[in-house]
Parts: sequence; structure tokens; C-alpha cells
Amino acid sequence: MDGRDIGVSPRRCRRFLEGCALHREDMLMRRRPLLTTIFALSAPATLAVSRTGLANTWPARPVRLVVPFPPGGSPDLLARRLADRMAATVPHPVIVENRPGAGGTIGADIVAKSAPDGHVLGLSNLAPHAVGPAVYPTIPYDPLRDFTHIALLGEFPLVLAISADRPWRDLDAFLAAARTRPATLNVGTPGNGTAAQVSLHMLRTLTGAETVHVPFRGGTAAALETVAGRIDATVAGFGELSGNDRLRFLAMASTQRLPTRPEVPTFREQGVDLVATVWFGLCAPAGLAADLVDRLHAASEAAMSAPDAVALTARLGGVPRRSLTRTEMANFVRSEAERWGAAARAAGVRAE
Repeated sequence: MDGRDIGVSPRRCRRFLEGCALHREDMLMRRRPLLTTIFALSAPATLAVSRTGLANTWPARPVRLVVPFPPGGSPDLLARRLADRMAATVPHPVIVENRPGAGGTIGADIVAKSAPDGHVLGLSNLAPHAVGPAVYPTIPYDPLRDFTHIALLGEFPLVLAISADRPWRDLDAFLAAARTRPATLNVGTPGNGTAAQVSLHMLRTLTGAETVHVPFRGGTAAALETVAGRIDATVAGFGELSGNDRLRFLAMASTQRLPTRPEVPTFREQGVDLVATVWFGLCAPAGLAADLVDRLHAASEAAMSAPDAVALTARLGGVPRRSLTRTEMANFVRSEAERWGAAARAAGVRAE
């Protein structure tokens, strides 16, 4: 059928159809900006709903708490106490996963590269988040941009320890032996890129006592080698050494003596201005929803302020725990990265 069948000329019919097509195209052009605007406005709302819903439904499966140190030391014990407390309040288990190596940077990198959905958390620490970036030239993450820093769990001063059967009775005697025989005394640490390694270099600068650095996978392993007589001393977090009664503690890198170990003098008391505290925190990948961060922060505070956790921290040689907000924790990590990064660079410390 054409225009003649209904009494309309073909030319007028063609013009009418062309006009309809132009009108339809014009309407589509007018609607396109409107649809673009609607999609642009609805996308953040959809994302917000999704991210808010994340905290309401978390966890949807077991949660991994990555500890970048070996089992058995104070980091592992703290993480397990936190995991047990958190697991008691959620419908899925919180599983501690030890991933040691490279001064804690291996475990930290696993956390940094995980999805920010709350199912992979990490134990943050001075080594991978403050010292490591200055020590390892090709570290695969940024300690600030790639993480959500949530809460402070505990702080432990470093300590210099020797085997109880060694002849040195105090710090002065040990330093005198190191000066008499430069680069012959072997001192173990929890590993390359740790605060203990930097502190050992600082001790050399402050006293002129040159020792040989021997890195281990954790302070517990270094302590065992010290007791066995295969190395001469260990510098590590007090919590990793405090349970070994075959060690003699020569000096603690705190501002004052610990109430739980009043017999151990500080470096400062003995004329060496060395203060170094190892801290542990809870972190997650960057981009974690704010309400989930709040929930995890509250859970961490409740867990670590419980009487059994307070007793554990004291037994491991920790200083009284500070309660930091999530903003204060992020600022704390930033300041620690600046301070220890500068110290590592000044001492010329590099991963060995």
C-alpha cells in the first residue's frame, strides 16, 4: 500500500514519514543528556547503598587475619587473642594466617592487594609499615595509600638480651667487648627491614660498638640461637623474648622501666639515648567502607581492653595500651613512617 491507496500523493506521504523520523531523532537527542544525568546521579547512590550494606552483612564468609610474622611470638599471640574475641561476636570464624618474611612486607603486601570487603585483615607493624619502605628499594605497596589503618593493639619496647651463661653482667660490659673486638660479636634480630635492625645500627652510632647483624625470621628464632650460643645477643621486641628464662636482659629501649619487669634497666639509665618501641595494629586494604571501619575499630577496642588481653599485653612486656581513634591511628602510622624512614636512611640500613 502507498499514498495513492488512501488518497494522498506519494510525495506528501514521503515528507510525512521523513518528518516523523526527524522528530524521533530529536526526541532521542533531548533524552540522552537526561539519561546520562540520571545514571551519573544514581551511580554514587548505588555504590553508597552497596558499601553501607557491606557493614550490615559482614562477614559473609570466614575472615583471614594475616600476621606477617611466624607463629609463637608476641605478634602472633596478640593476633590470636584478637581473632578469638572477634570470632565470638560474628557468625564466621576469624582465621589467623602467618605469612612471615622480608621484614613483614610479604604479609603486608597480601593485605594491600586484597579486596576491601573486610574478609582480609592484617596485623600492621612498625617493620612493614614504617621501616620497610625505607629499607627495601622495590617495596610493592605504599604503607599509607594502600591500607586502611584501623586501631592500635599494643606497644612493646625493644630489648637487648644475651644468654644467661655469658660473662657480660650489664650493658657496659657488652659494649666494651664489642669495642675490643670490632665486628666479631653476632647480634640477631627478627629480620631485615625491622626496627630491631635499625636500632642495632643506631646503637653502633651512639656507642661505637660495631657488631655483626644476623637476621632471623622472628625474634623467637633469634632468642633460641642466642641461648644455644650460636650468636652472642639478640635485639627484639620484649614480648618475643620475655618467656625465655635462659636469657639475661641487659637494656630496654623504653623511656622508663616496665612495672612488670622492674629489674631490667633502660638504655637511657645506662647512658645510651636509645628509645625504640615496636607497635602492632589492625589494618585492612585501602577503600574499606567507613561504617565497617567503625565496626572493626569498636571490636578491636573491646577485644584489647578485656582483662585477659590486658594481662597478656603486660605479660609480653607491653607498655599500657593507648586507645587511638581511626584517624589518630592513620596519623600515627604516617608519623612513624616519617620518623623511622629517616632513621633508617640516616643509618644507611638496607635489606641484606
